[in-house]
Amino acid sequence: MPRYKLVVEYDGTPFTGWQHQTNGLSVQQAVEEAIARFAGGPVRIHCAGRTDSGVHATHQVIHVDLAKDWREDTVRDATNAHLKPAPVTILAAKQVPDTFHARLSAIRRHYVYRILNRRSPPALEINRAWHVAWPLDAAIMHEAAQSLTGRHDFTTFRAAECQANSPIRTLDRLDVERAGDEIRIFASARSFLHHQVRSMVGTLERAGAGRWSVAEVRAALDARDRTRCGPMAPSMGLYLIGVDYPD
Repeated sequence: MPRYKLVVEYDGTPFTGWQHQTNGLSVQQAVEEAIARFAGGPVRIHCAGRTDSGVHATHQVIHVDLAKDWREDTVRDATNAHLKPAPVTILAAKQVPDTFHARLSAIRRHYVYRILNRRSPPALEINRAWHVAWPLDAAIMHEAAQSLTGRHDFTTFRAAECQANSPIRTLDRLDVERAGDEIRIFASARSFLHHQVRSMVGTLERAGAGRWSVAEVRAALDARDRTRCGPMAPSMGLYLIGVDYPD
């Protein structure tokens, strides 16, 4: 069966998350049903990284096995035709060897978290950024973020329901940048724990607001204690923006 790699973009606001759920429509269900309509039978897709309800993606990667050898542009365009009006689109489709796996073959995942940092609430960015009305010092947030990079036990920033076998992860990048009223936190790693990025962002916000020191952020990490984490940032500001694979 020919295997296809698809790059997917979506607004996570109306969905229960990526993975199938019993309480509403997931992104996975929407894409699988769209592919099945043109492919002529049920399919199962596999993604690079499961996202929670409300989390967005500009570059999610999936793979799917189809019974027929379709043209790549047909897979893209036919799936998009059946996805309407859901806020999901296939950006690219490419036939790949059956050794490719969207999740297992990935060597790095990239996220960005967006904070709208101004007094006035958003009009155009509703559900697409975390609105923080009080001043944040992005330089302090960046300094605190550097104490979290590297290989650590991230128990403090791990959801209680996380199913990963180990809390040890290597965080390759955690950079904080300001562009006007927007603060962007970029995070890159081979893999992340459940809620890790949002938990780190919530803690960095405390530092940016002057309520935590840089040393206190590092102490929270070293404590390996979930109760030492700052308030978790809401899902609406998080985006999966890239997935790397070996050449």
